[in-house]
Amino acid sequence: MPYKVIDGKIESLNFTAEQIMMRLKDEEIKFLDLQFTGLTGRFHHTTMASNMFKKEDFEYGLPKLDGSSIRGFTEIHESDLIIRPDPSTYAIIPWIKEDKTARLICDILSGGENRKQFKKDPRGIARKAEEYVRHQGYYNSFWGPEVEFFVFDKLEVNTMTPYRSQSYNIISKEAPWSTEGVGYALRLKEGYLPSAPGDTLMQYRNECVDVLSNNFGIICDAHHHEVATAGQCEIDIRFDTLVNAADSVQSYKYIVKNIAKKQGMIATMMPKPIALDNGSGMHVNVSLWDKEKNLFYDINDSYAEMSQLARYFMAGVLNHAPALAAIVAPTTNSYRRLVPGYEAPVYIAWSTGNRSAIIRNPAHYRGERFAHMKRIEFRAPDPSCNPYLAFSAIISAGLDGIKKKTSIPDPIDEDIFKMAPQRRRELGIRQLPPSLREAYEELNIDREFLKPIFDDEIIDSIILQEAKDHQDVTIRPHPHEFSLYADV
Repeated sequence: MPYKVIDGKIESLNFTAEQIMMRLKDEEIKFLDLQFTGLTGRFHHTTMASNMFKKEDFEYGLPKLDGSSIRGFTEIHESDLIIRPDPSTYAIIPWIKEDKTARLICDILSGGENRKQFKKDPRGIARKAEEYVRHQGYYNSFWGPEVEFFVFDKLEVNTMTPYRSQSYNIISKEAPWSTEGVGYALRLKEGYLPSAPGDTLMQYRNECVDVLSNNFGIICDAHHHEVATAGQCEIDIRFDTLVNAADSVQSYKYIVKNIAKKQGMIATMMPKPIALDNGSGMHVNVSLWDKEKNLFYDINDSYAEMSQLARYFMAGVLNHAPALAAIVAPTTNSYRRLVPGYEAPVYIAWSTGNRSAIIRNPAHYRGERFAHMKRIEFRAPDPSCNPYLAFSAIISAGLDGIKKKTSIPDPIDEDIFKMAPQRRRELGIRQLPPSLREAYEELNIDREFLKPIFDDEIIDSIILQEAKDHQDVTIRPHPHEFSLYADV
């Protein structure tokens, strides 16, 4: 849902179908870009002339989608799907100058007389998750994703001849390996909040924030360079309800990629593009509310000001973390990031300020004045995930913990990365799956907690797609293997 700052206050702009039809005319929109999300999280679109769009299309949808051509959707004999635009997602795309174009995010419906929500539509699954939260007696859940990404000057990839050679080349004027740098190279792991001229991307991020806020109604708090070299960025966006927050993540990815392209660069959500440096995460902040009250806050808890409800929720997420990994870290590259030593959370534990734990409770402020800020931060997700599915899976795990009153282990306030293995075993600290294969195998075993929102067919589709990705990578020699084994 778009927002706008009016007289210093953030106001929602929940457009109706009638208002959008008026805006198409008043703003002289020539084309409508109809956007939707596939099962693997990729953004897709189809474009139509705005004068062919009718008000009833918001209700009945448009027969614009062959589901068999979208990875993980349908077989060829059941391919006719419908996309139904959501008027609250209207935004003008500012980088398209000649033919004025607006976008609408769409839900996907099955074809035929019933036109039901297509069961593999990620946005539809997220809507189901929101309904499940309310059916469990909560007014709403709020979500604050922290999306990190890289912006390179150029990315050269050669994978067209896998039987002969494979290579990639990252070009960034910030990087220590650059031959065309600005003279202020950012060393590995030393890119956090550098001032200009070391940070070369401030103006790029400024433009992204301007487009996010002024064109797409996504309120941004701040932006900065992240820890890694070679252009790692983060733009902080305001928390929102589950579906709206997932819409914002998809729009965020779309915007930062297109602004990078406009400026002659390339942005990537790949979690770990650079060896021996930090990867990109998407830490997810979540809380449950009863209208005006944050149910995760408890002033009487001396350790973290967290309620018993929040502890049950955290226990559910910790308990199901190995299976969740397949949904929140869904690529083979995700597990290059989830290794000790690079600030990525590997160990299944919780704490307040301890960033080596998979869940932390941010402890910047304490006291009732800041009760609205109390939340859990789940640090395993990365930006390659499908946000609709990731948020839905996290809420499933948390609500399962509440329903079963799952007990939570003691918090860990030590640096888990520096612990001896024996010490971790004594404390009962488990580790996330070290590979995508082990993650989707965990999901296959531990899937029951997802059943209120995900059916078996969706889970099987996720596992099938990830198994294919794992196989595609496993059968190809890695370049580094030649330096290790060519002389055996």
